[in-house]
Amino acid sequence: MATEVKLPELGENISSGDVVKVLVSVGDTVEVDQPLLELETDKASFDVPSTAAGTVKEIKVEEGGQAEVGKTIMIIEESGNGGADSKGADDQEDAKAEADKKDGKMGKDGKDEDGGASSETSEEAEEKATPSDKSDDAAKSAPASKSAPAQESGDASSSAPISPAPGPSDGTPVPAAPSVRMLARELGVDITQVRGSGPGGRITDDDVKKHTKSIIQRASTSQSASVSRPSLPDFSAFGETEVEEMSKVRRRTAEQMEISWSIPVVTQHDRADVTHLEELRKSWSKRAEKAGTKLTVTAIALKIAAAALKKFPQFNASIDMEQNRIIYKKYYHLGVAVDTERGLLVPVLRDVDKKNILEISSELQELATKAREKKIKPDEMQGASFTITNLGGIGGTSFTPIINAPEVAILGMSRGSIEPVWTDGEFKPRMMLPLSLTYDHRIIDGADAARFLRWIAEAMEEPLLMALEG
Repeated sequence: MATEVKLPELGENISSGDVVKVLVSVGDTVEVDQPLLELETDKASFDVPSTAAGTVKEIKVEEGGQAEVGKTIMIIEESGNGGADSKGADDQEDAKAEADKKDGKMGKDGKDEDGGASSETSEEAEEKATPSDKSDDAAKSAPASKSAPAQESGDASSSAPISPAPGPSDGTPVPAAPSVRMLARELGVDITQVRGSGPGGRITDDDVKKHTKSIIQRASTSQSASVSRPSLPDFSAFGETEVEEMSKVRRRTAEQMEISWSIPVVTQHDRADVTHLEELRKSWSKRAEKAGTKLTVTAIALKIAAAALKKFPQFNASIDMEQNRIIYKKYYHLGVAVDTERGLLVPVLRDVDKKNILEISSELQELATKAREKKIKPDEMQGASFTITNLGGIGGTSFTPIINAPEVAILGMSRGSIEPVWTDGEFKPRMMLPLSLTYDHRIIDGADAARFLRWIAEAMEEPLLMALEG
């Protein structure tokens, strides 16, 4: 039985990736979860695993080309009935497509976008109205066109922008199901400007999403173009040179840093006496090892930072200058900068406030390993509300980390060292850890930044503070 292996969802606003390397050949025997391709997107480079076991019959992509989400990348000849589920899924999709042609009044699988059963609403009544009635309703209910938030455009699709279709000029209603109209409103898209790909020009969910991506792409391109860059001289006139194209990860990092550099920032430095913390960490290391993980300062810092963010909510926020508002986040998803051979990647640990330090250690170790082994997925690097970067393993006494916009702060840690500290009338050797906090001065004042960083330092000096005030 031949099974089509399709490229799965890669993350929000990502519709394709560059094929860096094809890891199998026609005739090879593969197992489920065996890597088939090495794929690179704007956010990450990772392996795409097989969803079926059998013999590779045909390879639909090539190195240097692109693979699109939902499109077949390989055909695998399975033995036995291992492909029944895949075939069943394809049959269901075909049946759904056929049903959509006959009746466009229901959303996906006959349900609303939130998964609940679809019930008749005023919009469905609109679908049943006479053409003249629908024309009036469409004219009244069409939302004003506006761009999707630029701060969420980090993973813009690399596909070509869709040319907007002109809105109906003769009063003809836009052919779209209520669920599609609802999606357009939620994304802030004028549905009259979306070009439909369905039967008779009917607009689908995918059409709305592609249109949104094209808006984001244009906004991102415009933003990048607005950055003033001096022209470079011809360096080859001075001597031998070598030119290397940026990888997608490096290019995306550079673009993100340009955006972040436009933020008015200040960096606050402090030091924490972690002598007692180091003693505790070493004494509990064996227990962590029994749990299959390693107790690190970074893992402890993540837990402390989550507690600090609850006490100082302005650090767990984003600023919206277009609408003059501050968005406070009630979740605590923390990013951790990881050094890889492909560049800096920032995996995100979700709900850090709800996990104990051993759980955080285990998850951090897993994500860092996936990042270095090219197995991390784009959606595992999205949604952070605050970031920590630890250069202590490499060296340095302090630095000025750059905020990962649209976040408003980032905590940097340098290498700790034994220093003489005047305590109780005498100098004593203490382990001092340098801390650096960069913050967005538009919504965070210097005094608040000093208090925030001092709270983190004191929590490291006396971990019980987390239980008392965190």
